[in-house]
Amino acid sequence: MQVAYTRNKFYLYGAKIAFLTALFLSAHAVNGQYVKYARTNNPNYDRRKLSYGFLIGLHSSTYQIKYADKFVTPAFDTVYAVQPMWSGGFALGFIVNYRLAEFLDLRITPDVAFYENRVRYSYTNKMPSSDQLAETVMVEFPLLLKYKSERRGNVRMYMVGGIKPAIEASGKKDIENSKVGLEVKGSNLSLEAGFGFDLYFPLFKFSPELRFSRGMSNILSNSNNIYGQPLSRINTNTVTLYLLFQ
Repeated sequence: MQVAYTRNKFYLYGAKIAFLTALFLSAHAVNGQYVKYARTNNPNYDRRKLSYGFLIGLHSSTYQIKYADKFVTPAFDTVYAVQPMWSGGFALGFIVNYRLAEFLDLRITPDVAFYENRVRYSYTNKMPSSDQLAETVMVEFPLLLKYKSERRGNVRMYMVGGIKPAIEASGKKDIENSKVGLEVKGSNLSLEAGFGFDLYFPLFKFSPELRFSRGMSNILSNSNNIYGQPLSRINTNTVTLYLLFQ
């Protein structure tokens, strides 16, 4: 009796499994037909030699520092550490895209970026930590190559890389109760690399893009004051999420 019951139970569950499998395959087939015959938006968009747009960027940036030889001397025995902090900001700009080949574009994305960079000085004695805040507005001129994959329906993946010169439009240093603070230069040169997706819509193309920036220039300006002496080099590191509309 137990054998018969088990066999009947197996047949019952087997029928259910077969029905669910058939239902899944039918749904998959219908979905495949939908994707196959889905409307292709802006099919000739990427054939344009020149295209334009605008961008919004949300970034997080920090300094990368290198200690000077003076830092290990008795003159700085009360300075425990110099710690750069991550800070947020944003950028606004526009896009000029030139088609070089079927899968390769040259792109210029000038923008105005707002940065806050904070550096914390910690001491071994009972002195409280001291924060140095540099707020800058930079005009940036990224020059990038964009390598695109083959378009699949209304989606295309791509990678970008290039250089980003930048000059300071305006800036200020929030030095609490002090006339002397950490000073940085008003220009920078960075290497850029990232990836993103082109999403095609009937009236425009939207591209979320994640880009990494590494400053190659030493932006430490004054190494003679009390905040600059422990350091020999400052570079910038930035991670940015761009929203591009074309």
